[in-house]
Amino acid sequence: MTITLDKTKDQRLVHYGMSWQQFKLLQESFADSPGIRLAYYDGEIEIVTVSADHESISRMITALLIVYFLHNDIEFNPLGSFTQEQEEKVSAQADESFAIGSSTATKPDLSVEVIFTSGSDRKLIRYQVLGVPEVWFWEDGLFRLYSLRESGYERIDRSEVLPDLDINLLARCLMMASKIEALKAFQQAFQQGV
Repeated sequence: MTITLDKTKDQRLVHYGMSWQQFKLLQESFADSPGIRLAYYDGEIEIVTVSADHESISRMITALLIVYFLHNDIEFNPLGSFTQEQEEKVSAQADESFAIGSSTATKPDLSVEVIFTSGSDRKLIRYQVLGVPEVWFWEDGLFRLYSLRESGYERIDRSEVLPDLDINLLARCLMMASKIEALKAFQQAFQQGV
C-alpha cells in the first residue's frame, strides 16, 4: 500500500526587491517559527510553510539514507535543514542535507528538497552559488538528481556522491504507507544484493 499526500497544505510566497539586510531582519523574526523555511537570492525572498506530510517525506528520506550509509559503511554527517549562506548573496535551507565521508564536516555534499509547491529551478541557482555538489528534488513520488558542473547543474540519472544507491528503490520505499515496512524493505534489498 502506498501513501496519499495532501500537497495543498504547503504554502509558498515569493517577494522581490528585498535587500540582504531586510532578509536578515525577516529571518530573525521567523527564528522561533517551526515549519517555515526562508531563502534569499538576488533580492528575492522565498517563504515556504511545510506540512506534516512534507516533513514526514523529508525525515523518511534521511532514515532510508541512514540505512544505506550503515549498510555500505559510509561515514556521514546529517546536517538537516541548517541554513547555508554566502553573506550578502544567498541563503537556503534544504529539507535535508548531508556531508558524505566525514562525521564532522559542515559543508554539504548533498542537499535534498521535497517539492510540494513550485520553485525547484530557483532553488538550483541558490545551491549553485553555495557550491553544493549534488541536489535532489523529490516530487510526486519521484526523484530528480542534479550534479554541479562548471556551467551549472546537469540532470543525472544516478547519484555521483552515492553511486551505488538505487534511487528508484529509494523512491518506492519512500511511498510505502508503513514506515517500518519501508525501512525493512530497503534494508532487505541490500541483504539480497539488489
